[in-house]
Amino acid sequence: MQLKHLAPFLLLALFATGAAKADVTDKDFVAQNTQNLINLCTASPQDPHYRDAIHFCHGYLVGAFHYYQAATADKRELKLLCAPEPKPSRNEIIDMFISWAQRHPEYMNEMPVETEFRFLTEKWPCKKTY
Repeated sequence: MQLKHLAPFLLLALFATGAAKADVTDKDFVAQNTQNLINLCTASPQDPHYRDAIHFCHGYLVGAFHYYQAATADKRELKLLCAPEPKPSRNEIIDMFISWAQRHPEYMNEMPVETEFRFLTEKWPCKKTY
């Protein structure tokens, strides 16, 4: 059998696989668990909620991190993570988080902030010197 005869079937399989990703739901925006946040962070550009989903994803992750930074600014003993220098970009870190979370389905029912900091502390733990 020649490949040109398989082309329609391969295209159909490709489209069917792409369509398997569920659209973002209103429930995802409540972000009760990590799966909700990952659904938002990985929304397809064709999803009607794409723009809101990506903005929510970035806002949630950056907001939680900024709160952590403010809470630990002058409290070295409370620091959980130590980012490398130079720091990766926000988009790079979010992409790393998404990949990490997808490899750890056991955390998908946890609160997203817990999973975010589980990732960050695993990726960039502080070396305690005091």
